[in-house]
Amino acid sequence: VQLQASGGGLVQAGGSLRLSCAASGRTFGRYAGWFRQTPEKEREFVSSIRWSGGQTYYATSVEGRFTISRDNAKNVVYLQMNSLQPEDTAVYYCAADPNVILSNIRSVLGYKYWGQGTQVTVSS
Repeated sequence: VQLQASGGGLVQAGGSLRLSCAASGRTFGRYAGWFRQTPEKEREFVSSIRWSGGQTYYATSVEGRFTISRDNAKNVVYLQMNSLQPEDTAVYYCAADPNVILSNIRSVLGYKYWGQGTQVTVSS
């Protein structure tokens, strides 16, 4: 599966962005995920959604501000990011794997397929 992420950009603190990730070649599989990475940190979990039931999962740092959703017909997953803060600045990656299980959805090792990343920069 090929994943294409888009929607990143530069925004002021308190602003919003919506990221999109389109899958081609096959569906996302059981779960779709969003991760982020800065030069100083390892890639970290942001959010995940179960494709069939829509259950959502969030990192503590983004819960209440970010919302993950999906469009089954378009095979696209979204990440709506509100109340953005400078510490949200990172490259955001979408991820998919047909075999990922719930216990692994917060781990980079749980996903085989990754998008190319989209830069999100939040200015103070």
